[in-house]
Amino acid sequence: MSRSAILYDTQLTITAIDPDGKKFDRVSRIVASSPTDSTRILLDVAVDIYPLTVGQSLNFKLADSLAPDGQEEDAREAWRREGPSLADEAAYVMYGKVYKYDETTSRVVTAYASFGGLLLALTADADALAKVAVGSGVYLLLK
Repeated sequence: MSRSAILYDTQLTITAIDPDGKKFDRVSRIVASSPTDSTRILLDVAVDIYPLTVGQSLNFKLADSLAPDGQEEDAREAWRREGPSLADEAAYVMYGKVYKYDETTSRVVTAYASFGGLLLALTADADALAKVAVGSGVYLLLK
């Protein structure tokens, strides 16, 4: 039986880019939020390869595998996979590790991940982030 590789999936709208000023030439920190729930992200993006604008809508996904059927795979080999991949549906993909999990309230949590130094802070409903665990490797997919 196959399982879904998708750990978290939502639509977001970019509300700010570099709110604290631009620190790096090719990287910007975006702030985005969901129009339908309490989801909010702060995310570092390599804007030289994936330019973004305030007001832009994004499909944001976290997955534990790029295999559409959720089959486990070695992260070092995932980019070499033959056949369909979740990355085929995305415009921007990063692989990283969840390193911290904060409970801001009993119902809202923040998961922190690092993608080779590019950082993510994802704040959402605790139930929605139940599959995201500290120490786990995750793929971030944007479209």
